[in-house]
Amino acid sequence: MDDDISLRHLKVLSLLLEVGSLTRAAQILGVSQPSISKALARLRAHFGDPLLVRVGAVMRPTPKAVELAEPLRALLTASDTLRASTLPFDPKTSTREFTALVTEVGMIQFIPSLMRRLEESGPGLSLRALPLDSRAFEARLEAGEADVAVGFLPEAAGAIRRQRLYADGYLSVVRRGHPRLQTVASEAGFWCERHVMMTSAGAGHAANRTLAQLLSDRLAAGQVQVRVPSFLAGAFVASRTDAVATLPAKLAEFLAPDLGLESFVPPLQIAPIQVDQFWHERVQQDEGHRWLRATIFQLVGRPAS
Repeated sequence: MDDDISLRHLKVLSLLLEVGSLTRAAQILGVSQPSISKALARLRAHFGDPLLVRVGAVMRPTPKAVELAEPLRALLTASDTLRASTLPFDPKTSTREFTALVTEVGMIQFIPSLMRRLEESGPGLSLRALPLDSRAFEARLEAGEADVAVGFLPEAAGAIRRQRLYADGYLSVVRRGHPRLQTVASEAGFWCERHVMMTSAGAGHAANRTLAQLLSDRLAAGQVQVRVPSFLAGAFVASRTDAVATLPAKLAEFLAPDLGLESFVPPLQIAPIQVDQFWHERVQQDEGHRWLRATIFQLVGRPAS
């Protein structure tokens, strides 16, 4: 047995068990795939077991790896807890860089205010914002690629904690010079117009999918003027055409003045968007992380009514 493995190797193993892919693990950790392969080879030698075996397009854990998964998770959690308990956090003197996974909407609405708060709290604090894309955000949080994820993510599972920030509704928007501005907000008028359809899939785009399905059920094919990958793109299209775009309400209110849009409540029966912040349980007790979560809630959170 090769005893020369480190905590870093164990974190690689935990991530591989989570995502089942050398390529994805390398992307999440920001390293090359050969370095992940080398770490896996070291782990296989240490445990005397293949640990993960390729089955089709994914890597499947061996019985030995399945047996290791829970104690490995507990060990890494204990390691992070011990580390957090020895690192006091003072925002005024800290040089910590926080990383957030956010949607395109979050980049516009949330990141500027968080940046300002960090600047006010300590000159050494910094922020890195990463797109909340189709990769499993749970694995990215577990691997430490990001501190938090913020968005509408009803599929979150595993060792992920969440805190409700706020609930958002929907508003539809049209350009201020729209020829049917007086009737477009009525039910009959709304469903006679041509619309912008938001079609993004993957993590962070649950709201897009829900809205797109609802519109698809009611609109004829000819009423979809264009399909775009994001709410932001939809707003820009609406500002320069006669199409209707339906957006999260906070985003619509934020963009309307700059883009010359008129907003109205659409005649839709649709559940509100529940926006949460997410983090891995490994960092639950970390002082800096607790400060970050509290700061985010202070900025955008709304107590449950």
